[in-house]
Amino acid sequence: MTYHTVEITRHGHVAELRLSRPETLNAFDDLLVNELPGVLIELARDTGVRAVLWTSAGKHFSAGGDMATILAGHADLNVLLRGVDDGRRLFRAFADFPKPLVTAVHGSSFGVATSLIFTSDAVVATPVAKLSDPHVHMGLVAGDGGAVTWPLSAGLARAKRKLLWGEALTGAEAFEMGLVTDLAETPEAVHDTAFELAQRVAKIPPIATQLTKRALNRVLSANTDQVLDTGFYLEALSNRTDDAVEAVNAFTEKREGRWTGA
Repeated sequence: MTYHTVEITRHGHVAELRLSRPETLNAFDDLLVNELPGVLIELARDTGVRAVLWTSAGKHFSAGGDMATILAGHADLNVLLRGVDDGRRLFRAFADFPKPLVTAVHGSSFGVATSLIFTSDAVVATPVAKLSDPHVHMGLVAGDGGAVTWPLSAGLARAKRKLLWGEALTGAEAFEMGLVTDLAETPEAVHDTAFELAQRVAKIPPIATQLTKRALNRVLSANTDQVLDTGFYLEALSNRTDDAVEAVNAFTEKREGRWTGA
């Protein structure tokens, strides 16, 4: 199948899923958000695929959500609710993916991209990579998965410290917190290390690894069921505020925001 936002390359039993729009900084716009669940279904159904390597093209992994989506949701409630449903579907596609998923992170990753990265079974990054969820700086609740994935690996106190302040982590800091599993010095080495991990797990009896993954998914699923829908609807509520629009304007105009709390 042909996709517009990603490329799939098969290396034996490993499929590389590559975000392929560096001109948009691999932003999670409507097109990518709605294409990715189908891609994951295709990879899950392909019995020749025993592990997936998630990578991205360009200087950075992903800019996360795009500004136009925030403004469109603020202007139209139906657009906002559709975005909530699409986002919930996307997160669950990653959280319930039944095969080993190894992610190679270089450059920077923001927002929803970071939340999805932390659903992976192994995350390889450079020590200087930047991973962040700056929703609060955009006047939004960190509701599209960050409140689900960060506490599971980093612990609740550290997750609160980062999500409430919206501060970035380096790859080295994320490794110390348990959010990143492996470090490599260069983007090229990140890809090679992640690919080697995917190849290694693909050589293990596939039914054993996939059923183990399904069991581990239940840990993530329990947190997802408790938190995800609430997080998404609270984010939608915050998207209706004047502060959310001001955040987009301030970012675009490269100035400090003027917050009204309304």
